[in-house]
Amino acid sequence: MIFNLGFFLPIISIHKLSSQNKDKTILRWYFCSHKPNLDKMNRNLALEFIRVTEIAAINSARWMGRGDEKAADQAAVDGMRKMLDTIECKGVVVIGEGERDEAPMLYIGEEVGTGNGPEIEIALDPLEGTTICAEGGYNAISVMAIGSKGCLLNAPDIYMNKIAVGPDGVGAIDILDSPVNNLKRLAQRKNCSLGDLTAIILDRPRHKELIQEVRDSGARIYLIGDGDVSAAIATALPNTGIDIMLGVGGAPEGVIAAAAMKCIKGDFQGVLVPRNDDDVARAGKMGIADINKVYSMDELAKGDVMFVATGVTDGSLLRGVQFKPWGAETHSIIMRSKSGTIRHITAEHHFDRKPVY
Repeated sequence: MIFNLGFFLPIISIHKLSSQNKDKTILRWYFCSHKPNLDKMNRNLALEFIRVTEIAAINSARWMGRGDEKAADQAAVDGMRKMLDTIECKGVVVIGEGERDEAPMLYIGEEVGTGNGPEIEIALDPLEGTTICAEGGYNAISVMAIGSKGCLLNAPDIYMNKIAVGPDGVGAIDILDSPVNNLKRLAQRKNCSLGDLTAIILDRPRHKELIQEVRDSGARIYLIGDGDVSAAIATALPNTGIDIMLGVGGAPEGVIAAAAMKCIKGDFQGVLVPRNDDDVARAGKMGIADINKVYSMDELAKGDVMFVATGVTDGSLLRGVQFKPWGAETHSIIMRSKSGTIRHITAEHHFDRKPVY
């Protein structure tokens, strides 16, 4: 049992020793130095963040298939914001629901947590796949990436061209090269033909040429309507059949995806794609001087990071929320880049004993 008390981490170790046919319980307390940064952060903090995505997922899942995107997203935001206030940390939102004048909660720069504990940065999306949830589709999740101060790129809310592969494709991708050349190198690395590869791409008009180019190469395509964080992660999972993610999506989601890919030893690259001068100005306002810079995975998510997510609807990564007579069941994932540990957590939430968020 581990308790976090300020800068010390007392651990209770319980041993039973036989003496005169009686068991004696000995409590031993060990204290270790606990600096307030992610490098030496209490690993149980990751479990606390799962509670945040669980509540956001439960709240938004109530709106699954009901056709109201705004209500689904707001429900997730409300739950996530209230739960963040219970986490022992000094957190700052670096990627959230928008800039301060655009979002009443979880805006960029908002301070969250109790104000005690490690200083951390948080990139979040209370409901990734808003349209998916509203339409009762596949792969909606509630997601967060966590890093120590200065670890996560403060990405503007503009487009980013992205490419992602799993561990067996590390070193084979170059976002400045053509999609076909990337596919050829990946096929060589996987020791397979181009026709064996499957690329996952957002189904958008802007991807018309990309889709045709991939088709002409002989590779297969899996088109999705939304949710490119899950799409990036799918390239690193063994049973998805997805080999590479290609195309343009949101830059904030790119940072979250990069954090996830770092935890599972995949690879990710991104380049910002401004649509106009306003996008360039927005990027400059957030400290980005070179709009054409190619961002590696380690530049988007530096140092040790954590990734947590809970399924809202069923998907390749996570099962969706299942409501029961007594409450709900959730499926979540926790990943840490430092240890490489991946934990899947199934939780039962009994509403008669749980705070309302």
